Amino acid sequence: MSGLSFTLTDEQQMLREMAHDFAVKEIAPVAAHYDETSEFPWPIVEKARELGLINTNVPEQYGGSGLSVLEECIVGEELAYGCSGISTALGINNLASIPLLLAGSEAQKQQWLGSLSEGKMAAYAVTEPGAGSNVVGMSTTARKEGDHYVLNGSKTFISNASVADFFVVFAKTDKEAGHRGISAFVVPRESDGFSVSKHFDKLGQRASDTAEISFDEVAVPAANLLGKEGQGFYVAMGVFDFSRPTVAGGAIGVAKRAYDEARRYAAEREAFGQPIAQFQAINHRLADMAIHIDASRLLAWRAALQVDKGEANSMWSSMAKAFAADTAMQSCVEAVQVFGGYGYMKEYPVEKLMRDVKIYQIYEGTSQIQRNIIAREMYR
Repeated sequence: MSGLSFTLTDEQQMLREMAHDFAVKEIAPVAAHYDETSEFPWPIVEKARELGLINTNVPEQYGGSGLSVLEECIVGEELAYGCSGISTALGINNLASIPLLLAGSEAQKQQWLGSLSEGKMAAYAVTEPGAGSNVVGMSTTARKEGDHYVLNGSKTFISNASVADFFVVFAKTDKEAGHRGISAFVVPRESDGFSVSKHFDKLGQRASDTAEISFDEVAVPAANLLGKEGQGFYVAMGVFDFSRPTVAGGAIGVAKRAYDEARRYAAEREAFGQPIAQFQAINHRLADMAIHIDASRLLAWRAALQVDKGEANSMWSSMAKAFAADTAMQSCVEAVQVFGGYGYMKEYPVEKLMRDVKIYQIYEGTSQIQRNIIAREMYR
């Protein structure tokens, strides 16, 4: 797909079909189990690895699939269709890879990205208990001591924290320099002083691990600094331009699943002598869902294509993420409404979809932060 063409290439269509088939046959049948137990879906991770559906943005030279951001959107939508919690568990390696791709040296890429192809897992650590949307407000510090940096502080809501072998961590190397005082580091899990300090019991996406991590005098080799001191904020902002279109893709997958479930149920459920799909109050809901899902996909694909062309645009990425997240939330609310009382019950799939989807309006920048970015860019 390029320019104004809305047609995927044959290869992209095959990729889409493979990911959808994997989601329907491997993910969806076990989604309820992982939602109930909150176990990490290791069997799915291993199957995804065999098919090249993990580490998808890692270049082939480092053992990954080397997909474009557009292709990541395509895969992410299909995997989230099966279960967005499992999709998130599969996708965090991609998120942690982006800062390495943006700022890592060749040696760092070979070491850390290469390890992902060998079965290692990674995590991305920016958010803190006292600093979420306000990245500059982070309090984790990194002081230089000889050929090491020593990290102190904590990070929260870190996806895959309990299973990651290394973390990309952002910390202040200069507390007086504002956003120019933030730097990025690769921190191995086995580092002395590192710990997973709290596990979270979540509303939704329970198949993905989420935890708080702590650093107590954690010594990290200076060779693990990504880029230069003070570049961390710019790296983190650059990551969002790459990640938000793919997060939008995941939200679209949940919305599409909600739409499909509601459409199927409406065709089968009868009231007053006819399928409820025949009532305008129902089919207008479904029509609105279809409109917004397709519009969300086009926004996400446009943002992704611009990144792939080297023309990343924060406004477009934020538009895609905000609209897709809001569309997905509303689609799940509507699906539950179409199901009526059954939609509120755990034995029907839309209850889980509604719990899972809320996080899309929160992580990778809240829907309100996305609107702040859009408004800011409007006046530039």
